[in-house]
Amino acid sequence: MSKKVLILSASPRKTGNSDTLCDQFMAGAIESNHQVDKVFLAEKKINYCTGCSACSGNGKCVQKDDMSQILDKMMAADVIVLGSPVYFYSMCAQMKTVIDRTVPKYLELSNKEFYFIVTAAVSNKAALERTIEGFRGFTSCLTGAKEMGIVYGTGAWKAGEIKTSDTMKQAYEMGKAL
Repeated sequence: MSKKVLILSASPRKTGNSDTLCDQFMAGAIESNHQVDKVFLAEKKINYCTGCSACSGNGKCVQKDDMSQILDKMMAADVIVLGSPVYFYSMCAQMKTVIDRTVPKYLELSNKEFYFIVTAAVSNKAALERTIEGFRGFTSCLTGAKEMGIVYGTGAWKAGEIKTSDTMKQAYEMGKAL
């Protein structure tokens, strides 16, 4: 059965290491005939949540930016891939901003499968766990969210260094196995 897959690539660098792994995941998912949409967050205008609570009444944010379209895509997806470089042992600001801006619909953002893709210059997977815990903190607030897999892209500092890693095949195979 074909699934609707949404990949949120939070890399500030197109073809950066986490973005490259997102593309590998996408290639595998497309090969398995899934419908895939990738959003490169750096190309979007997404403001910070102001905590105004205006959305609590009608489920709509008062800010006029690209987040409403992204949230609609998240609502329609069966599978959501969160891809982020790890900076100072945490997810990048672009990803955290998107997570914070799901507030208007997070109670309705239910029964989704989640995959996490993280990359960092360090070679130790344990150093990426704070980011994974941040993703889990988000998904634990969602009804019926299921963590399906994690791709750890370690030892990649400069753009493109991930291409020589076995992680490329892992991301592809994970997408293919949806």
